[in-house]
Amino acid sequence: MKSIEKILFPVDLSESADQIVSCVIEFAKRFQAEIHLLFVARVFGYFSTIYVNPSMISSMESAICEGAEKGLMEFKEKYFSDIPNVVTKVLPGYPSEEIIRYSQVENIDLIIMGTHGRTGLGKVVFGSVADHVVKTSTIPVTVVNPFHRAE
Repeated sequence: MKSIEKILFPVDLSESADQIVSCVIEFAKRFQAEIHLLFVARVFGYFSTIYVNPSMISSMESAICEGAEKGLMEFKEKYFSDIPNVVTKVLPGYPSEEIIRYSQVENIDLIIMGTHGRTGLGKVVFGSVADHVVKTSTIPVTVVNPFHRAE
């Protein structure tokens, strides 16, 4: 098995991400791995089909990315201030696609991510980023349900 030197932790800055931090830190300590925190800001290109001004869409996406960068830095400071080798990145795009792309570009060895634990209609309506990542990733993916973890 290939050694684990880089771990990708995609976060949405919600309460569920907070619940997975201890798992990510434990993996990083055991493997002495670098942690990559990634936030993907969804793009709004689909609004252009309903006559929304493209400059407004671009402006909104820029504002979301700026806010996400601040939020991601606060997240890093809150949970990873004592952990060496933590990289942060905010990217615009579609979450599952950008997670896969980032893992390839940065030569990530393991992805650890959460699922909201949606089932039934909620999963059908909202889709599942984790499900898509698991099905398309060429590297191991550990998916943690943040609300059903044993301590």
